[in-house]
Amino acid sequence: MSAMWPLFWPGVGFMAAVLVALLLRSALKRALGRHVRGRDGLAAVLQAVRGPSLLWVVVLGLYVAIEVASETERLGRRLSQQLALVLEVAIILSVTLTVAGLVGSLVRHASERRALGGPISGLGQAVARGVVFVVGGLVLLSALGVQITPLLTALGVGGLAVALALQDTLSNLFAGLHLLVDRPIRVGDYVKIADTVEGHVVDVGWRSTRVRTLQNTVAVVPNKKVAESIITNYDLPEPRLALLLRVGVAYASDPDRVERILVDEATRAAGEVPGLLAAPAPTARLIPGFGEYALDFTLAVHVASFVDQYPVQHELRKRLLRRLRAEGIEIPVPVRTIEHRPPRDA
Repeated sequence: MSAMWPLFWPGVGFMAAVLVALLLRSALKRALGRHVRGRDGLAAVLQAVRGPSLLWVVVLGLYVAIEVASETERLGRRLSQQLALVLEVAIILSVTLTVAGLVGSLVRHASERRALGGPISGLGQAVARGVVFVVGGLVLLSALGVQITPLLTALGVGGLAVALALQDTLSNLFAGLHLLVDRPIRVGDYVKIADTVEGHVVDVGWRSTRVRTLQNTVAVVPNKKVAESIITNYDLPEPRLALLLRVGVAYASDPDRVERILVDEATRAAGEVPGLLAAPAPTARLIPGFGEYALDFTLAVHVASFVDQYPVQHELRKRLLRRLRAEGIEIPVPVRTIEHRPPRDA
């Protein structure tokens, strides 16, 4: 019992410091929660430090316990060193977890605001956090007296065996890193991969890329296949897309008049049809030209994004049909004449 007596006052100091720190943490959490919006940068910071703040409480308690023990001068030197080592480890862990949480939250918040040029994939956020964890782990091993150089050598030999066993997984991982750095696709882009998968990029992960199709299904494509495929990105260099509408009119129609009508109707629709842009201005050309039964015009307009072309086509075709009918311009249909002759008498 007498051997445990020197730990009494340090233990009391530890418990008192932890209790005060927890009360202070709870009070700050309530106070800041009333003044912070749900999705601003400060909210992201508070969310990131919520978990690591519990480690700060433990660090404060350990610090107070060691200070109390040093004042009593009855705690053994060896035990004091052990407590100091525990405090150092707790500080390293708390700083590492806090910085990793802050980096991940800030990258995610900047991605949502497109402050980094566009959304950041889950792989990008994981890499940012992983770098912090690696640095923190090396500092922790050094504090514990572990020699890092032999450990890295052992990991290199073991890593070779792991690499041989996980070739497909690693190839997808490095392909994901390539996509992250080169950025042929970004989260939110509308893409077509290998002429088979088409939709909005949801995420680029460690192993696969997720694409949400227009049918609201998610296609999961291995990163290696994405990196090796021909990718059509409809949002690069910008989301704006040229839309070509083919309009056939009767050969008796005046080409100049038809051109003016098509351009005028498309220009009027630009201010009324969502997704249809007024600039660049619409144009109409007699291309591909002379069809089998009609003059074929191509009306060129621009839409805000790839998916806007479908409602724009729907509305614009209805407007053109009503306008051409009102102007008395015929839209011909193919007519085939069949001549029936009776058989000759033998």
